[in-house]
Amino acid sequence: MDIQLAVQAFVTLLVIMSPLGNVPVFLALTEGEGVRARRRTAAHALLAAAGLIYLFAFFGTRILAALSIGLPALQASGGVVLFLVALQMLRGDALVPTRAEGVSVAVVPLGVPILAGPGAISAVMVFMTSGDGGQLELMTQVSVALAIAAVLAVIWVVLRYAGAVERLLRPNGIHLVTRVMGMLLVAISIELVATAVQAYAAGASALP
Repeated sequence: MDIQLAVQAFVTLLVIMSPLGNVPVFLALTEGEGVRARRRTAAHALLAAAGLIYLFAFFGTRILAALSIGLPALQASGGVVLFLVALQMLRGDALVPTRAEGVSVAVVPLGVPILAGPGAISAVMVFMTSGDGGQLELMTQVSVALAIAAVLAVIWVVLRYAGAVERLLRPNGIHLVTRVMGMLLVAISIELVATAVQAYAAGASALP
């Protein structure tokens, strides 16, 4: 078990998926539903997000290989996506996404892309890939998988008691937490891009 990697993955995904920041959006999308209906919606959203995240966590590298995309490209693109998400969090953008016609709100937009968005997908693929772009050892993959499960568990608890959380923190408290997470996400995104640039520079210097 790689405890350090598991903690890093847990903190990064928790910041990206921002359960507290998504409380107002969840309540707006489930407005008019009873407590049981909201909890059922939260459970279905978590299942949809978990399925997509674990799919890319375990098979993302094969998808990249099929498309001839290297790890530095993934890190750079993931960093850019996370930076854009961080800017939204810092600005306090809380626009409620449009419901998809004929699709359960638990799947779209709650499960995807609010919870399992491009930022979260990019992050889990980076964590599941070794420094040379290959697959991690089995126990290291298990560490990341458990970190993902822990983040999903936190999100489930927050969404299950979303009404109580909003009353406890109030809008100002939620906005404050969202902005703090946005600042942390900026640092994470810059680190990803810097690592990708270093990898590209090292590869260029190694060429004859």
